[in-house]
Amino acid sequence: MRLTRRPALACAGAVALLALAGCGEGTDGAAAVPPTATGSLEHLAAEASCEPDLQTDADEIRQAICEQGAERYVLATFATDRGQREWINTAKDYGGYYLVGRKWVAVGHQDVVAGLRAALGGTLEQGADHSGHAGHAGHGS
Repeated sequence: MRLTRRPALACAGAVALLALAGCGEGTDGAAAVPPTATGSLEHLAAEASCEPDLQTDADEIRQAICEQGAERYVLATFATDRGQREWINTAKDYGGYYLVGRKWVAVGHQDVVAGLRAALGGTLEQGADHSGHAGHAGHGS
């Protein structure tokens, strides 16, 4: 298999897709984690058996929607490690589950990203937990 690198492209509006991340229940994906995949968004999508629906194609980020059964997830690649980490740190405020590799991230329900880990490797991270925070009256719904 040939691994390629493409410049990942700009993150305007990227966090809006995190509404797909939601909360989910499922397996932890701890079994048989392969080495972390690398490559272009298209290469990573192929490794995950996804036909990517490209949503953002900019200088700093490339971002697509993928489907896994009835579930959807975001797959994004980044031009720089720093850009990736800044994006993740901001996105985690919205909650969700993140599968993180070098200059890429997959965001979706817990069971989806845990399942992707078997194909892509990577590290699982969790965003802020917004469940059970009834004491935050006055904040948007």
